[in-house]
Amino acid sequence: MSRIQEPTLATHARYPEHPLRIATVQAQAAAGDISANATTAAELIREAAASGARLVLFAEKFLSGYEPELISSDPLKYAVQPGDPRLAPIAEACRDTGTAAVVGAAVQDGPDLRVSALVFGPDGSSVTRYDKQHLFKAERDYYRPGTNGCTLELDGWRLGLGVCYDSGFPEHARAAALDGCHAYLVGALFSVGHGHHESRTWFPARALDNTLYTVLANHIGTTGGWHTCGGSAVWSPDGRLLAEAGEDRREIVLADLDPVVLRTTRETEPLLADFAARLPAGPRAKFTLG
Repeated sequence: MSRIQEPTLATHARYPEHPLRIATVQAQAAAGDISANATTAAELIREAAASGARLVLFAEKFLSGYEPELISSDPLKYAVQPGDPRLAPIAEACRDTGTAAVVGAAVQDGPDLRVSALVFGPDGSSVTRYDKQHLFKAERDYYRPGTNGCTLELDGWRLGLGVCYDSGFPEHARAAALDGCHAYLVGALFSVGHGHHESRTWFPARALDNTLYTVLANHIGTTGGWHTCGGSAVWSPDGRLLAEAGEDRREIVLADLDPVVLRTTRETEPLLADFAARLPAGPRAKFTLG
């Protein structure tokens, strides 16, 4: 007899044994200049590594700036290509320092363009890329959405990846948490005004809903016509703000993800475990009043 499979936490999910220092960074991206932005990224990786960071997170499409019209006008020039030699400074910085990096890029994938997070290992290798699954408004005119989530493992920590608008959908971070992730890392573009409000609503909510750390890397300055709001930040598993950058300056924000805090929060706030163990939702009763 068949039965419904209930949502469960990944059986391989364990608590990490040691803290993990993560850096979320922000800097002005040069429009369309992948080589210059890769050099900036390498500098930031080296600076963050000197302060003990094991992983450095960058904003959405940092390697070209946001710039959808510019990128689509000449993808060979303004999008990252397979085996792109312009990324060598990033690989070298990771290899020299033993630091991993997640760097936002527009990527040419055959005939399609993707909004991606490129993952570099501590040995400088190109590990994988995550493609943004939830495209925002006009992005759909230029890009194709990704179809798969992505979980990284580093020093016993499981890290789920997202890109900007992904973080507005509770199901996206929940999928990472159910895969055993301890943190949710998102490179984004949030603008002044409503964008800032969204980021300060979504990220603490995703943290508390799933009792995991959330990490945001945002742009500063103007890119792709958007006046961005900086504020790259880290939230604890109970949704409280741990560390935050300013709104308009180049900055590295460091935070230690602590396994004791993670475990204590999940024991105190059993939202994730209770969700995973709940019975499947039954049919809804509907009534008309009056």
